[in-house]
Amino acid sequence: MKKLPYLLTCLFVLFQSYAQERPIKIVAEEIPNRLAFYAVNENNQDFDVKLTITGTNFRQSRATPRFIRVPATSKVHIKTIILMRGKKPSYTYDLAVNDSLSKRALRKPAVKIKIRPKKQIVVYIPKSCLSCDSLIGPLNEGPYKFTFHNLEEQPEIAEQLNRSLANSIVLDSLETPIVNLGGRLYTRIETYDQLIEALEKE
Repeated sequence: MKKLPYLLTCLFVLFQSYAQERPIKIVAEEIPNRLAFYAVNENNQDFDVKLTITGTNFRQSRATPRFIRVPATSKVHIKTIILMRGKKPSYTYDLAVNDSLSKRALRKPAVKIKIRPKKQIVVYIPKSCLSCDSLIGPLNEGPYKFTFHNLEEQPEIAEQLNRSLANSIVLDSLETPIVNLGGRLYTRIETYDQLIEALEKE
C-alpha cells in the first residue's frame, strides 16, 4: 500500500501500558482522502483503548472518543480522519490503554493476527512422523508465528540437525517432531499443549 511522505515518520507509534508484555501499536493506513487508524494488540490479553487525535488540515467526528475493546492478538479499526484536499495534515494523538475491561467499551470487528512468541518456534518434521499433524494444525490456528521444515524434502537441514544432535538419534525413525524453542531442541513434544507448556518455562 502506497504511503504519503508525511506518514513515513509517524506510521508506527508505540505506547506502553503497565500490564502489557508488549506495547499496543497504532498503525495509520492511507485510504482515498482519509487516514484510518488501527490498534494492534500483540499481547495475550484484551485491552480497552481510546485514541484522541488533535491537529489541523483534516476533519473528524466531533463525538467524544470512547474506549474500544481490542481483543488479544488482534487488529481493530479505531478511528478515521478525512484529509483536506491540497493540504498537508498535521496531527498528534494520545492513546489511553486500560486493562480493567469495561462493559461500556465499544466492540468493533477484530482481525486476528500472528504474534512473536517469547521464544522462536521451529518445527522439524521427520519422514515417519505420526504426531506432526496434531501439532502443526493447532499451530496454524494459534496466535504464534512459527516455521517448520520437512526433513525428507530438505536433506541439508536434516544434516545440520543431525550434527546438532551429535548423531544420537536416527531422524528417519522418529515418530514425533523435533521442536526448537529459542535454540533448545525437544524430541518429546507431540501436542500443542505440551509445546505451550515448554514455551512458557523460563
